[in-house]
Amino acid sequence: MSTADIFGNGRVALVTGAARGIGLGVGAWLIAEGWQVVLADIDRERGPKVAEALGERASFIALDVASEVQVAAAIAEVIGHYGRLDALVSNAAIARPHGTPLESLALNEWTRTLAVNLTGPMLLAKHCAPYLRAHNGSIVNIASTRAHQSEPHSEAYAASKGGLLSLTHALASSLGPEIRVNAVSPGWIDARDLRERNAEPLTELDHDQHLVGRVGTVEDIAAAVSWLIGDSSGFVTGQELVIDGGMTRKMIYLD
Repeated sequence: MSTADIFGNGRVALVTGAARGIGLGVGAWLIAEGWQVVLADIDRERGPKVAEALGERASFIALDVASEVQVAAAIAEVIGHYGRLDALVSNAAIARPHGTPLESLALNEWTRTLAVNLTGPMLLAKHCAPYLRAHNGSIVNIASTRAHQSEPHSEAYAASKGGLLSLTHALASSLGPEIRVNAVSPGWIDARDLRERNAEPLTELDHDQHLVGRVGTVEDIAAAVSWLIGDSSGFVTGQELVIDGGMTRKMIYLD
């Protein structure tokens, strides 16, 4: 058992959209590295159960990131309880890359997607900044390779993730040098629960089409986030780290 397992590293991270998928994977990884992790999610039923399962270094806070009132209250609660904040991982998102056809896209669907996926990270950065600055903290925004490539009917999602990349380098400029801000853009990550993966396993084609020979895992993303908020990446800010098994570098011609 490592020293981090026993004592922790004294640092506190807030991870949004952490009740499942990539957010949960990031939270679990950071806890294993000794972080105290606040899991934030809109799912008030699943969130507390996940935090309990992760142990004493995990806590849960209910949060709709698109609400500034809720964001401000959540950050105040984190600081009131822990007295510090060292990292923000903005992962919460409405993830519908295959969405509504443009002609049928309702304005409220477009607006809600951008409110959660883009305005949410801005609000979180705004309210976390004073506390991150005090400890030379870091922000990591979880974007997507959909910011660079699209399939039909993905306007709202693609626009929100493209905007998030621009927000990332804008924040890095505004908040530096005390706060570093970077983005991770996942490709195809199998973030399903074990039961779902067993019920509908991925195919050989799913894996083989990637240059590395497999679909990504939440641990692939978590390891990158951990590096970006750690001391070893101290010269990195305003950047996008694409983690997609090489898919955005693969030239594809149809036979």
